[in-house]
Amino acid sequence: MTAKGKHMKKTTIEDVAKRARVSKGTVSAVINAKNSVKAGTRDHILEVMKELNFRPRGVARNLKNGTPDNSIALIIKDMSYPFYTTIAAGAKEFANSKGYSLIVAASDDDHTCEKQLSHLFSAKDIKGTIIAPIVQGAAEIEHLFKLKMINYPFVLLEDVRGIQANVVAVDNIKAIKRAVKYLISSGHEKIVHFAGPPQSSHTQERIEGFRYAFSESTLAFNKEMIVSVGSHYDECYTKTMEFFKNREREDYPTAIVCFNDHQALAVMMALKELGIRVPEDISIVGNDDIYYAKIYPIPLTTIRAPQEEIGKRAAEILIRNIESSTLLPVERVVLDTEFVVRESSRVLTD
Repeated sequence: MTAKGKHMKKTTIEDVAKRARVSKGTVSAVINAKNSVKAGTRDHILEVMKELNFRPRGVARNLKNGTPDNSIALIIKDMSYPFYTTIAAGAKEFANSKGYSLIVAASDDDHTCEKQLSHLFSAKDIKGTIIAPIVQGAAEIEHLFKLKMINYPFVLLEDVRGIQANVVAVDNIKAIKRAVKYLISSGHEKIVHFAGPPQSSHTQERIEGFRYAFSESTLAFNKEMIVSVGSHYDECYTKTMEFFKNREREDYPTAIVCFNDHQALAVMMALKELGIRVPEDISIVGNDDIYYAKIYPIPLTTIRAPQEEIGKRAAEILIRNIESSTLLPVERVVLDTEFVVRESSRVLTD
């Protein structure tokens, strides 16, 4: 923390109570989302909290040497997927450089778990949280609204409809469009996109990029080109098997653009089981370029996301908001990707 940050007077619950002309107990009830406070009073107190840039504190603990224990958190979806662990490494590096430690937890793609973790971190004096959100419809973002209401700093790793929040993401539309245009220029006409979880903004953006690539070509797009497969290995494997078992060989695509590299591996394993060769029969393109994509059974052509940079930028924005004495404008950072060609795709010959 900067010298300025160390000596800056923190706004207290007493300051909020005094400005709002209510008791400390009433302010505490609002912070803890109790129903004992009238709606008008609650809204007034929340406005005062924003004006004073007040953030609730949990049970403050000090290290043995007497220095504050400054911690931030990261909630990822899947601890086993290297995309997220590399993001965590980037966030940790930046956080440590600023005197913060990083706590990493996984929601395991479970919305209730994400909600519980975000509540735990906001209540326990973790200064702020980076969240890879699980979106299951508009009703499922209430916990993010609550974080905003109490002025708790957080950064999202994808857009969530209806929430004005700090976001660090990649340009998924541009990335997928580039991949599909590469396949089209390589002679592929029968291309499908194996899409991810339906409610994810990443899924929708990648579908949009796929459509855009066709709109800029002489080939026609149709909705059958989008196949909902998901992102978990077992689900992807099963749905890939179903997709091909229900089709004649002449109806097979010549290329599949996958939601991510994890899905691409499941697709490869299913195709091997079916006796379909990669890339001789079907080219496969992944997304993310996780660190072992280049040592897949067939090294994977994929879209390289700047994973460490995502983590660093998210931590930078989060700590800037934590240390600011005033409410900062919302930031949205969109990072570019790189298309990496390996052995899982091929140029078709006449």
